[in-house]
Amino acid sequence: MPASGKLIGSSLACPFFMPTQKFEGGAWLHPSRLPLGAGWRGRCCAPGHEGEEPSAAELTDGCNLGYAVSCSRMPEQRSCDAVRFSVTRDLGSEISFCFVTEHAHLPVAHGVLTYDVGSQRWTCIHPDERIQKMAGCYLESYLLRRGRIEVTSTRAQAND
Repeated sequence: MPASGKLIGSSLACPFFMPTQKFEGGAWLHPSRLPLGAGWRGRCCAPGHEGEEPSAAELTDGCNLGYAVSCSRMPEQRSCDAVRFSVTRDLGSEISFCFVTEHAHLPVAHGVLTYDVGSQRWTCIHPDERIQKMAGCYLESYLLRRGRIEVTSTRAQAND
């Protein structure tokens, strides 16, 4: 990681966004460059707004892009503003990528998540359900771009 603490070439997503399905109708010029590798529909998980479905404009201009400071749902007191993902290792049988949560454009927390391609299961997960869900969406987009495997189970949670 560079001295600035930011990952080069990675993107951010709103930490209060819970993606639920691909959003093919978005007005993004390059959807594969979005923080989760594609546009997603979903619901808000911000306190007091749990389950609310953002409008298409909110999804396009905020939820899918992170740092949605103009969003009226964003809680004033929060541990992070955005989540960043980046693949760090792809061995074919195992994919590792890091996550970084940021507040005011500075890193707050970081770690590594791991996915076993053969068993199609997470072997190292994030304890926050929202971030884990975003990680699954990011991984699904990554696998689709690489033309790898069926991606139906990448959104699944950790091993039972």
